[in-house]
Amino acid sequence: MESERESFDLSGPLHLTYALWDNAYHRMSVAASLVQGVYILERDRQEKREGKNALAPPWWTFFHFQLLRPLVDDVDYSIFGAIYEFRPPSSQYNDTLYRSPRYVIAFRGTLTKSDSVSRDIELDIHFIKQGLHQTSRSEIAIQAVRNTVATVGDSNVWLAGHSLGSAMAMLTGKTMAKNGMFIESFLFNPPFVSAPIERIKDERVKHGIRFAGSVITAGLTIAMQAKQPKDLSADPFAALAAWVPGLFVNPSDHICSEYIGYFEHRRKMDEIGAGVIERLATQNSLGGLLMSAFGKESEPLHLIPSASLTVNVTPSRDFKEAHGIHQWWKPDLQLEHKLYNYK
Repeated sequence: MESERESFDLSGPLHLTYALWDNAYHRMSVAASLVQGVYILERDRQEKREGKNALAPPWWTFFHFQLLRPLVDDVDYSIFGAIYEFRPPSSQYNDTLYRSPRYVIAFRGTLTKSDSVSRDIELDIHFIKQGLHQTSRSEIAIQAVRNTVATVGDSNVWLAGHSLGSAMAMLTGKTMAKNGMFIESFLFNPPFVSAPIERIKDERVKHGIRFAGSVITAGLTIAMQAKQPKDLSADPFAALAAWVPGLFVNPSDHICSEYIGYFEHRRKMDEIGAGVIERLATQNSLGGLLMSAFGKESEPLHLIPSASLTVNVTPSRDFKEAHGIHQWWKPDLQLEHKLYNYK
């Protein structure tokens, strides 16, 4: 039942009674729980659950966080994010506390409920059209992050998000990174705008399709640069390379699974001596190039230079489970981890 999945006591990580902040699983699980807290904040608002009837608070108080303030959309007035402050009791102090955040800014994804679904889907479409950065919700998010970082510094802040909220966290993180501030980020099931090539089983066919796509994208990039001269020595990815967000993907989730192929293809292209082609292709999307050709601004959020990629290879029953936030705090997960640094 929906209420069971919203209840921390019934579906939360009760096994995490003591967070070790240098433990990757603990950090991931806490970040995912804080994102879930945003989902339930909005559900509490929709269902008019207040006081002792509210289901959201345990999702952050269990880990000794306090809700500083929710982030509210200026169009439908739904809660799409939250700023949390970590307030550990003296009994919780340990040698790993230096790895903990002081503040976490978390963003939820799409809620398929009548009070918020139309605005959320509108933003999903903006993301697909590479225009999420032009929305008022993104402005609210970026300003909240800027203000927090200005107060406590980027090293004391975490970003976290799921699905559409992951795209919002990606946008804010990239915006800050362009200004030399690198925020630790936990991006769960981040959407990747692409044909679902990763679902193809034949590795040779999959590589062939990706190779052809890289050649076409690189060719169009060169043509566009010739038409609109730019400083070719300026590598827009180089400025972002020092930001290494944590991406958490499931191969059975076609919304985010393309990140697996995106980074692996880049590595393979380097191995076969086609790194120059791929460096051009990996910075641009065909959709973005076409929009630029018609004089329209675009921001392909899914294209990033570096990442710490965690893949949940635990079998999923269905797409809903593969794309859900709940998977990221389950015990006994089968996880694979790879670090990709842009060079």
